[in-house]
Amino acid sequence: MNDEAFVVPGFKASAVSAGLKKDGGLDMALIYCEVEAVGAGVFTTNKVKAAPVILSKEHIRNGKVRAIVANSGNANACTGDQGMSDARDMALIVAQQMGVSEEEVLVCSTGVIGLPLDMSKVRDAIPKLANGLSEDRLMDAARAIMTTDTFPKLSYREAQIGDRPFRVAGIAKGAGMIMPNMATMLCFILTDIEIDAETLSKSLSGVVDRTFNRITVDGDTSTNDTVLIMASGLAGNGKLSESDEKLFVNALEEVASDLATMIVKDGEGATKLVRISVKGSPDQESASKAARTVANSLLVKTALYGNDPNWGRIMAALGRSEIPVRQDSVDIWIGNIQIVSKGLGLGEEAEHRAAEVMKQKRYELIIDLNQGQWEDYMWTCDISHDYVSINADYRT
Repeated sequence: MNDEAFVVPGFKASAVSAGLKKDGGLDMALIYCEVEAVGAGVFTTNKVKAAPVILSKEHIRNGKVRAIVANSGNANACTGDQGMSDARDMALIVAQQMGVSEEEVLVCSTGVIGLPLDMSKVRDAIPKLANGLSEDRLMDAARAIMTTDTFPKLSYREAQIGDRPFRVAGIAKGAGMIMPNMATMLCFILTDIEIDAETLSKSLSGVVDRTFNRITVDGDTSTNDTVLIMASGLAGNGKLSESDEKLFVNALEEVASDLATMIVKDGEGATKLVRISVKGSPDQESASKAARTVANSLLVKTALYGNDPNWGRIMAALGRSEIPVRQDSVDIWIGNIQIVSKGLGLGEEAEHRAAEVMKQKRYELIIDLNQGQWEDYMWTCDISHDYVSINADYRT
């Protein structure tokens, strides 16, 4: 899809290389709304929060946003009072440059934790960002927020309310330190729908729970996780009915789901994208716990990498997930190949066929607890040798 397909009325974006990344690539992005936009956000649950997270949570409370400024290469996390001052300066400089209120500017950072942000480079870059704004540069912004990502992540949908079309576009970054709630990620979503702040916030929270909170790469929750949405209102659809709201949420969820699965697919060193589905659970919480525990098991994830249907690792993960499990009731499938029935393996032939399924880049691992009607899922990936190499060399 070309850049033109990602144009959302009212929004412009830009990106520059400020010198914050070691490789000299694009590392600062600006997204600007030409009108006062309604905004909402969801932020990391990590108790250690980066300065830009703290600031953006403060600014988003009034539900009005005009700009998002983001940098990669440095997380501005664990940087004390200076980090907060730097985050505020980023918002202030953008506000002055664009002629908007400082409180209408949201700030995001991603990269190495614990190092001070080089504000001289940031100050020099912001005027260039402002001068480079264009309605067709969202792809560049997606590239600028990448860290260990191997490709930019974008998604776009169009839908219609009555005779009024509306658009939803999203960009995201994330490849490592990925674990709900939420993931090591930044995500910025733009829409031209006309919507109030309360409905937008409720819609975003629900969608995040069903998408970004259903992915894991390595079980680590970041200090900087942020999902932001801005709505320009230029679609002119008027007050949303209940059915209209569902249409919007569906479009929003499709975009978020695309981005979430892209993040897992791009997991550091990953070669497989696997959906862990748990059904037959006695309650919703148990289904969720079981799916998360299996999805985060390093032994399971290394088996995924090796195309090894080692179902004993899956059973062990279920057994430590703190849910009620009757091992003689558990059935397990790899794709459409059943390898466990009532807690017992179905033999070498079944495992051989399952191993062939596991050579695919994308497949489903299904666990039926046979203890109820509840179900849940997680998206995960395998853990390879490259994951260790990427993270061992991250700062060197």
